[in-house]
Formats: sequence, C-alpha cells, structure tokens
Amino acid sequence: MKEIIYDLVRNQNTLTWQQILANILVSAILGILIYVSYYISHKGTIYSKKFNASLVILTVLTGTVMTVIGNNIALSLGMVGALSIVRFRTAVKDVRDTVYIFWTIIAGICCGVGDYTVAAIGSSVVFVLLLVFGMIKSDNRMLLIIRGARNTESRVQAVVFKKFNKKAVLRVKNTTEESVEFIYEITAKLLSKAEKTEPGVSDAIYAIGNIEYVNIVMQNDEISN
Repeated sequence: MKEIIYDLVRNQNTLTWQQILANILVSAILGILIYVSYYISHKGTIYSKKFNASLVILTVLTGTVMTVIGNNIALSLGMVGALSIVRFRTAVKDVRDTVYIFWTIIAGICCGVGDYTVAAIGSSVVFVLLLVFGMIKSDNRMLLIIRGARNTESRVQAVVFKKFNKKAVLRVKNTTEESVEFIYEITAKLLSKAEKTEPGVSDAIYAIGNIEYVNIVMQNDEISN
C-alpha cells in the first residue's frame, strides 16, 4: 500500500513539446472564441476591452497551469497552496462577467488535461446560449425620486398614481416635519409611455408646487466587493 501511494505521488506526467504546444494553442483558440462572445453579448452595454483581453489570457494561463500539473498530485497540492494566497478585489461590472470568468477557467482546465472534445463542445454550447440570451433585452429599472414640502404628500402620490397607471412601486418614503421624499421603482417602458402624455412626468409633479426636485435614476447590475 505504501508503495502504491509513493508511486502515485511520485508519478510524473511527461508530455512531449507537441502535446504542450497543442494544449496552449487550443486554449488560445477557445480564449478567442470567448473574446468574440463577450464582445457580442456586451456590445452597447458595459463593455471593457481590458477585461475582454484578460479573458483570453486567463484561458491560456489556466491551460498552461493544468498542463504543468498533469497527474502529479504533489505538484497540484503545491500549486493550490501557492495560488490560495492570491486575492482579487476588482469589482465585477456585470453579473455575466462571472460566467465568463468561470468559462475561461473551465475551458483552460479541459485543454490543460488534453480533453479538447469536451472543451470544444462545451464552449460551443455556452457560446450559443450566451448569444441567444444576450439578444433578450431586459426592461431597465428606473428610480423616480421626488422631494417636496410635507403638505404635498397626498398630491404627489395622486399624480404618480395617475401618470403610471398604478404600476409605480413605492420603495422608500422619507419624511421630516417640513419635507417628504418618495422613491418609486418604474420601468423604462413605463416611463416612456408616461412621458408621451401631456404634461410630462416632471412637469406634472412640479405643477403641484413646493417641489424641491424630481430625479430619474437608472439602476444597473453592477456588483462591488
């Protein structure tokens, strides 16, 4: 038993330079596929050239590391210990970015162990799925923020109720002895429809009188650490 464990730990997965080159080249090709997918799915939204280029490099690096590790258990444990000290504090700008990071790592692992078929088929399916779901545009959420005198409370609610056909969702209501602030959640489609009526949303609210400000803020999917 001791000899088996010793041989397993000592096992060296020797690769030819052709195999090593193939692992790295296939990783690079899949990295470029990921690059194209990211560019298409993020076009017109939050697109980062640096992050996209980093995805290609990350794929190649993962494939290279897996090629080095191979079946060597001792080396793999040492690599895990060395990489565990790394801490990433970069904020992810879009929830889809996390998917791309995992995609690059998984593709690199598959290429590193020489399983090109799984890497190619898996990446192709993921590419198609991201392409399809990337074409589905979600209706952006908006925040309507209104602040005015305390005596305008009921009139503001009545105007918002009427302009948005009862569909504006009241999220926050802050009051003091002299002022009141409302934060409503609406959709871009709902706002566009309300703006087509006369008067517009802001004009209708300001017409109440004693209104300090009317702000419209778009929410996004940014994630910070």
